[in-house]
Formats: sequence, structure tokens, C-alpha cells
Amino acid sequence: MENEYLIDSGKLSESALKRKHELESDPAARTDHMKYMEGQERIESDILEKVLSQMNSYDYESYTAADVTRALQKDSLGVEELKALLSPAAEPFLEQMAEKARIETRKHFGNTVYLFTPLYIANYCENYCVYCGFNCYNDIRRMKLSMEQIEHEMQVIADSGMEEILILTGESRSKSDVKYIGEACKLARKYFRMVGIEVYPMNVEDYRYLHECGVDYVTVFQETYDNVKYEQLHLLGHKRVFPYRFEAQERALMGGMRGIACSALLGLSDFRRDALASALHVYYLQRKYPHAEVSLSCPRLRPIINNGKINPHDVGERQLCQILCAYRLFLPFAGITVSSRESESFRNGIVKIAATKISAGVSTGIGDHESKYSGKESAEEGDEQFEINDSRSFGDMYRDMAAEGLQPVLNDYLYV
Repeated sequence: MENEYLIDSGKLSESALKRKHELESDPAARTDHMKYMEGQERIESDILEKVLSQMNSYDYESYTAADVTRALQKDSLGVEELKALLSPAAEPFLEQMAEKARIETRKHFGNTVYLFTPLYIANYCENYCVYCGFNCYNDIRRMKLSMEQIEHEMQVIADSGMEEILILTGESRSKSDVKYIGEACKLARKYFRMVGIEVYPMNVEDYRYLHECGVDYVTVFQETYDNVKYEQLHLLGHKRVFPYRFEAQERALMGGMRGIACSALLGLSDFRRDALASALHVYYLQRKYPHAEVSLSCPRLRPIINNGKINPHDVGERQLCQILCAYRLFLPFAGITVSSRESESFRNGIVKIAATKISAGVSTGIGDHESKYSGKESAEEGDEQFEINDSRSFGDMYRDMAAEGLQPVLNDYLYV
């Protein structure tokens, strides 16, 4: 299969270049992005319809300062109030939103901030997503860690004091199958009290198996909830199927997972509509599965290898702060994560206002925690998914959060 050749070698043959160009230039060459592929489980759920209906009808230019004022006067926000706070009319009210969000955060989370780190164990991918450094047509160094290498990386991370890990792979079932991910999760349970995964979407039974292997929560980025833009950005692979990806978190909960996380990748499409859809995705899941721990984030685009021009459109830090404050006021009990895609100064500020969780000691490459944590050179490393913007170590992050008057938390869950 040509795609498997691409992810193995990274070298594009003449026929592969022709196929890449065809996918980019001719929509007819691409499969139907709303049609499930063979083996993809379909569940009975109306959440997708609800989210898309609200997003597609959202006219954010119609909201006024009076709408924003009324929203800020309410103790509990509904969907209309959320729409007002995400609109351009709310931008002049950012300081008021931030203060109210700060009070709401302290009410439910105190002055705590949770710390975790990601571990990428493979960067092979069978998808062609034009903005992602792992995409199958990008010429990068590919690598898949062995179980011995994974355990070594985990030991290095655990020795730093970290107690929560998020395991990530590229989206390749042939290179990173469910059993491989499960064995990595079993190893993680030896070293960490909280284990999350951010891998390709799976069926309910796959999630049930991974939960039995020790996984606590599942993160899936929808990337963009605009299904027209989604089709234009995801040209090849299983990730191309929009509804299967959307329903991943629900299948994870049906498989027994304790928690889920949702997100759009801001800058791919209209960020206000994507921010609304992300919040509503969590909101409807929370109402349908009240026992679940739900969280969300709002990462922005970052440059990738071979394309340094990839950056978010129209989403500045002020707009990002507005979104996070609106999230907190609309979803007061939800966790909010801010990744190392954002700057040190922004992350230091937003955890005092709306965010509850932050990554530390981050690397988006494969097999390089040895060099990152100890300064020793690794024999072999795989290229990263995107450029990070805050490279502080776990120790530095812990000290910085404490200096800001916050209480860093490494774990708040005990198995008995």
C-alpha cells in the first residue's frame, strides 16, 4: 500500500507526489468525509446534530454590548449568554470577564493548578492533514519506541516528580495498534497515578480494553467543527471521517473511561464558532453523562517542520483569554487545560484566571526525554509534531506556579 510506504520512508515517489497533488486540487479524488469507513463503529447519539445546529446558526456579529452586560449579570449562563461572551461585542468587557472568571475558578478549584506532561511514543501517521507535522506526506524522521524505550522515558519523567502522563501517538493503526498502546499504558500505571491518552479515535471495545490497561481519560481534538473546512484540511486517512472523530469521546465514556477532553485547534477555521462548538460538545456530554469528568482546551496552531508559516488566523492572546473566560463562566466545574503551544507569560497569567491544568517538561518529539531532562544525548529521536512555545522543565514550572501564589497539584485521585 502506497500510504504505508510513505510513513515508513518519508520519501515521496513520483506517484506519491502525483497522488498528493490530486488530493489537494481535486475534491472528487477524496472520499466522502461524512461516510463511516469499514470497521468504524456508529453509535446512536444526537450530540453532533445539536452542536452543529447551534454553531451553524451562530451570528456573533448580532450580539451587542447590552447582551454582554446581561450575560455578565447572571449567576449561571445558558447557551445564549455563552454566545454573547464569545462575540466581538464582549472584547471591551474582557477585564470584567476575567475578574468574574477568576472568582468562579477559585470558588470551585481554589488556588490549585494541575501539572502533567505528554509522552509521544510514535510519530507514524496514515492521515494527510495539511497543517500537522506528522502527516504522511511530510518528510520527517519517523520513530516508534520499543517497550524498553517507553519504560526508560517514563522512568526519566517519573524521576522528575511528575505523577500524571498523557501518552500520544501519530494516527497509524498499522504502526501503533491498540495492543501496543495498551502495553504502554500498563507500563505507565507502574510509574504514574494518572494516565491519559491522545491517539486515534477507536471503537467502544478498544476503549474498554485500554481502560482495563490503566487509562483514566481520553483526549481527542476535533481540530475544527466546521465540517466544510474539515473536509478541505483532512484529505486522506481514517481521520477524514468527521462524525466518527466527533463521537470518539462518547464512545470512550461508553467504554468505561472516567474522563474525556474536547478541543478545537483554533486558527483552522472561524475561531469563534469553533470555540462555541467545543464548549457545547463538553456541555452536552456533561448533561448526558453526569458522572464523567469533562475538560476542554483551546490550543492554537503552531509552526511545523517544513512549514514555518502555519500560525493561527485572527486569534491573538486577547481573543484566547476571552474564550477561556467564557468557558469558565459557562462550564464552572469543567477542567481547562492550556498547553505549551502558548507563551510562558500567557500561561502564568491565565492559570490565575480560568485555567486549571498546565503541561510541563514538554517535548513533542519521540524518544528525547533523556536529553531534555538529563542533558544526555539520545541515540535516536523522532521529529516533533509542532513547535512548542514554553519549554520550562517540570521543576521550573512547579516553582513558577508556587511563586505566583498557586498550589501545584500532581495528582488528586487515589485507587483503592
